[in-house]
This record gives sequence, C-alpha cells and structure tokens, in this order.
Amino acid sequence: MYFRLSIRKLFYRLVLWLLCSAVVGYFLGFLWPVIATTCLSLLVWHYRHLYQLVKWLWQSKSLSPPESSGIWGRIYDGLYRLIRQNRKKQKSLNEKIRRFRDGAEALPDAALVLSSDLAILWGNKKAQHILGIHWPGDMGLRIDNLIRFPEFTQYLEEGKFSAPCQITSPVNNDLKIELRMMPYGVEQILLLARDISKIHKLEEMRRDFVANVSHELKTPLTVVRGYVEMIQTTEHALDPHWKKAFLTMEDQVSRMDRLVEQLLVLSKVEIKRELDNSQTVNMPKLISALIEDATWLNENKQHTIEIEIDEHFGVKGIETELKSACSNLLSNAISYTEPKGKIKVSWQYSDGKMTFSVQDNGPGIKPEHVNRLTERFYRIDKSRSRDTGGSGLGLAIVKHVLQHHNAELTIKSEWGKGSEFAISFQEKVVL
Repeated sequence: MYFRLSIRKLFYRLVLWLLCSAVVGYFLGFLWPVIATTCLSLLVWHYRHLYQLVKWLWQSKSLSPPESSGIWGRIYDGLYRLIRQNRKKQKSLNEKIRRFRDGAEALPDAALVLSSDLAILWGNKKAQHILGIHWPGDMGLRIDNLIRFPEFTQYLEEGKFSAPCQITSPVNNDLKIELRMMPYGVEQILLLARDISKIHKLEEMRRDFVANVSHELKTPLTVVRGYVEMIQTTEHALDPHWKKAFLTMEDQVSRMDRLVEQLLVLSKVEIKRELDNSQTVNMPKLISALIEDATWLNENKQHTIEIEIDEHFGVKGIETELKSACSNLLSNAISYTEPKGKIKVSWQYSDGKMTFSVQDNGPGIKPEHVNRLTERFYRIDKSRSRDTGGSGLGLAIVKHVLQHHNAELTIKSEWGKGSEFAISFQEKVVL
C-alpha cells in the first residue's frame, strides 16, 4: 500500500482544527481558552502516541505496532511494512549463510576466513581436526599465533601465496598438511588446509624405492663392466663378431651406469633441504670449470662456444647441486646441437637477477614439448635420446635443485632456430 505525506494537507488539517475551535469558542464566549484547550489536546494526543512508539520500540516484544488512526496510523503501518521487508531480507540472508556454511562444512579440506591482518573470522569443523582451530572460540585471534611453524611464518612474511606451504599438523604429528592462501571477498583471505599425508608417504616410498634400486644396481653393473673390460683386454684375439658384441655390451652398461647415477642424484635433490648451511658459491669459477670439463664432449662436434661471465658476483647455495644443474644444461646443449654449431654460455646480472644461461642454434623444441621438459623420463625424441645417451632426468634434476635455491628455470625455444635455457637467482653475492 502506497501512502504519500502532504505538508499542505497537514497544514490545512491543523488550520481546520483551529478554525473549528475558534468558532466554538466565539459562540460560547471563550475564544482563546477554547483554542488553547484544542492545542493542548492535540499536543497531548501526539505525545501519547510518541510514548507508545518509544515503548513499543524499546520494551515491547510484539512485532505488531500499536493501533491508531490518522497520521500515527500511517506511521505505524509504515514501520510495520519496513519490519516485514527487513525480516524477509534477513531470512534470505540467513538462508544464504546456511547454504554457505553447509557447503564449507562439506569440503574435504579445512577452511578459514581471515581478515587482512590475519585475524580469524570464521572456520569450518575440519579446521578443528586438522589445524586445532576452534570456531567461534578462536575468533579474532591471529592465525600465526595458533600455527607456530617456522615454514608458515616465513610463508606469511614473504607473501607469495601462489605456491602452497607444507607443514606438520599442529594436532597430529602423523599428518602432513598443505596450506594455500588466496584473496577472498573484500579485504579478506581464504586459507585452505589439505591432508596430503598419503601423497607424502607415497612420494617417500617412491623416492626410497628408486634410491634403493639404483643403489643395488650399481654393484652388478660394476661387476658386468669389469668382466666385459677384462674379456676385451685378454691376450687371445676375439672373433670380430664377438668384439662387436662386447663393444655393444660395454656401451649399454655405460648407458645404464649413467642412468643409475642420475637416478641417485635425483633421489638426493628431490628431498627438500634447508639452506641454512649454504655457502657462497663462486659461480664464475664453477662455470669456467664446467666448460673445461665439457671440452671432451665437444671434440667430435667442434662447436663454437662463446663465454660471457661477470666475475664479480656469485650466489649462496649448495655448490654440488648448482654444479649438477649447470652441468646438465651445458651437456644438453653440446649433445643436441649439430656439429660446428654455436653455443653461448653467460653469467650476467639483469633485471635485478643473476642469470646463468645456455643458448644454442640447434634444432629447437616445438611449443607442445616445452612445458613437459622437466618431467621425469620425458624425452622429445626417444630414438635420438638413446643415440645421445639422454635419460630424460637431467632437467628434472635441474628443477628440484632450483626449488632448493629459490631460483627459476626459463626455457625459450623456436623450432628450427635454437633454444635458450636460463636459471635466474633472486639474490646475488659480491665476490
């Protein structure tokens, strides 16, 4: 029902009351006393309704307003209409909140809504079982006061929430959980915690299996290699057919030995290490030594190797791991670049980062292969990899080494024109 208040109408009604009282007072001979009585009566009537309104708003539990006629009846009807509208909106809002909570409770992960200053605003029941955070009991407390792990504290300080953070559950040491944080709503943060204990155990079992099998294979391979070399160096001349057979056996044993060695290296670098014991690595010296060691690989192909090294900067890290990563990139360039090709090795400071890059003018890599190069055992051309001795583990080793050193691998390649593999380090050390 629509009602429009008119000031003119109110004014005319008041004037009508005063004129009527003046007429009555004139005929009774009490003009001003009757007008004063009329004004007083109107004032009392309005104050009475004001009192009823205040009493209904602050003391009454009834949702229905007092009944009245005239302007106060319109006021009560308008208030009742607003109450009904607000009740409908509140009911709709409560229904949406209920659906949100039901959905959040159905999640297999723990969910927390945090304010911009990391105070807890809401959490589901899974957060209690995985993180030990009770809602609403812990509401308003900072998340870093309840989850006290150095990894999580560093994760919050860095503010790089694109990658997850892995910690042990505060309530159960047998649980390994993965934390992810992302913007949510207006100046809020959504924290999701997922139980990855089974995945973590499977990864440990896989690493242990690969490491154990690789270790066990080294002894029989050494024995086979020894017997093959002993037979080849015997005084009695072998039939040419057997010479070719033993030469093939030696090549395959060497290839298998290299594969086992790379599996052992991969098993080591896959384990996350703390770099607290890291030291300053003289990268110019390391790169120069790698180029000298790789010259024997270049004897047959006669590549032109250009070197551009800034002698003033190094990095902090584990020297053996960095040597393995850089060596893999350099050996790949030598192995896959055509004879008499060009290879450029550089160590330069650019865009606020120290970058080690290996650039060649080889056959290049098709775009569909680039994103999969760091996968274990992934090879673009399996037959060609067998000829060059590739195992598909080199770039996987590089990826894990860079994760330990907070570095990034960038691959640029154009089919038929060559490739560039670059490692960028966030921090540099002046030598």
